[in-house]
Amino acid sequence: MEYKEVVGRRRSIRYFQSWRPVEREKIQIMLEAARLASCAVNATFLKAIVVFRDDLDRETLEALKTPVSGLNIELAPVHIYTFVDMSAYRGAQGRLKKLVDVGALNITHGWSHKFVDEFVWPNILKPLAEGADQPSVAAAAASDAGIAICQAMLAGVDEGLGVCLSAFVAEPIKKILNPPDEWLPLWVLLAGYPAESWEAGGQRPRPPLEEIFFEGKYGNPFKPDPKVTERLKAAKMIQTPAPLPWRKEEIKALARMFGLPE
Repeated sequence: MEYKEVVGRRRSIRYFQSWRPVEREKIQIMLEAARLASCAVNATFLKAIVVFRDDLDRETLEALKTPVSGLNIELAPVHIYTFVDMSAYRGAQGRLKKLVDVGALNITHGWSHKFVDEFVWPNILKPLAEGADQPSVAAAAASDAGIAICQAMLAGVDEGLGVCLSAFVAEPIKKILNPPDEWLPLWVLLAGYPAESWEAGGQRPRPPLEEIFFEGKYGNPFKPDPKVTERLKAAKMIQTPAPLPWRKEEIKALARMFGLPE
């Protein structure tokens, strides 16, 4: 698919074909998309543990569920538990020098090994590495991890999969998956083939552009150009909003198929 259509087709899928396994190659593609994401100081903050549901015993699977995502966990064949690695700030000095060496950071913008050693490291990187438990530092790292997760989600959609982000309870995950202490829990990215239609009832309601984005200063809305909006509709990035007229009947059919309450 074209990029704009991938963005437009993404939905939080909550009904998966629980009986249909996901090809390992498609999970690798999602992980590669995440690996290539932009990241501050060339630090890979996102870490993840891939769990194939059918490799779990029933007791372990039940321990992974939460009150709001139990059915999602049950139906999704693949769970990707994501974390932000707060130790990723360490070693950033050497990684920035490597970016200088490969021509990503250049003298035209003031970059050199000396600049990294004498300014960036003592004034920026060292305080970040030493203050990794500060909320603002964790938020910056989590933001980069979120970018990577988003790229993984879109890659999954492009491969024909359904994806959904769900919260998870850290304690049982820590016990079962044994992530390092420096990894802070984020989300579980669920993946599988949709049992519901990919439209999932239509594109989710969102506020108008001018209500959430501003130009120049707060209070001055960024006004959309109707011609651009029409272009995005033609490219299938902006799609028919929910609810589609047949959505309630689809949900009833899914409930009957999975033996769920109607």
